[in-house]
Amino acid sequence: MSRNTLYIVLAALGCLAILVIVFFSHAPLSSTHTNAGTAAATSSATSKTKPVLVAWKAPDTSAIPAGKAGAMIRYGRELLAHTSNYFGPKGSVAQISNGMNCQNCHLDGGSKLFANNYGSFISTYPKFSPRSNNISPASQRIAECFNRSLNGTVPDTNGREVRAMLAYMKWIGQDVKKGQKLFGNASEKLPFLPVAADPAKGKMVFVAKCQSCHGADGGGLLAADKKSYTYPPLWGKHSYNDGAGLYRLGNFAGFVKNNMPFGATYRSPALTNEEAWNVAAFVNSQPRPHKDQHQDWADLKNKPIDFPFGPYADKFSEQQHKFGPFKPIKDAQKEPIKKS
Repeated sequence: MSRNTLYIVLAALGCLAILVIVFFSHAPLSSTHTNAGTAAATSSATSKTKPVLVAWKAPDTSAIPAGKAGAMIRYGRELLAHTSNYFGPKGSVAQISNGMNCQNCHLDGGSKLFANNYGSFISTYPKFSPRSNNISPASQRIAECFNRSLNGTVPDTNGREVRAMLAYMKWIGQDVKKGQKLFGNASEKLPFLPVAADPAKGKMVFVAKCQSCHGADGGGLLAADKKSYTYPPLWGKHSYNDGAGLYRLGNFAGFVKNNMPFGATYRSPALTNEEAWNVAAFVNSQPRPHKDQHQDWADLKNKPIDFPFGPYADKFSEQQHKFGPFKPIKDAQKEPIKKS
């Protein structure tokens, strides 16, 4: 073989090697795109049967528009963040609430994930409320919060203040469509404990991790102006009454697991599930104002399993509906009704 022929053969082999390398280096990309397409198709097929959760992020408050519309939105946010300054015992608009702020339950102006945010609030109304057994507008939900969480009386739902709150809620959920499911919209539904939640164990959690902010008597810490609370009361005459959503153990346990003590998040919780259930049991076993709820839940089958007041559609005790264990109640609900 001549030297020139040898050079030609080597050059051909080199080109072939380059082609092989290029082919195989692109093969994984092709595979990745195929898998992504399959995943998208699977997701699309799945979404037909199960709603896809959307990761929601509140708009930046710097984006609130100027003018009268923006002023109403800002006023609404201020009312929700510092409700007591306007409607508390020393409120400038009216004295009709217990001194807590809406923001005590809807953290960071209703913008935080897993902290009862307002992301989908407006998009869900008007809607049927099993508790009141009627179709309610969004303003009625605000009225219920004044009645229950703020243990007060209802402001004029057509008045400027309620309209401002609704303006802010509409603005913060501006991109959320009706029926859209949001990730972290309320608070986490924790797995049920196999036993009843234990208030005695919960007291130990409270003393170790909650008492420094909320006080040994659960009465909270008043701000310097004595008009509102730096840390809200968890029981006593200035706290939420037993008709509030947080008086249901599942709601309270999920809320504290995701947000308490101060600084905890759903990504970095400071409590275990068991601690969250137990401290919820302790707090909700302490004295607080009572609300007449005999007209709530007209259809007993719609009563939540952790609603602590009878009557019930099942035969479980009021004690078990309050503290658990809840799984037997949930399982009983799933059982088919036997025809007599």
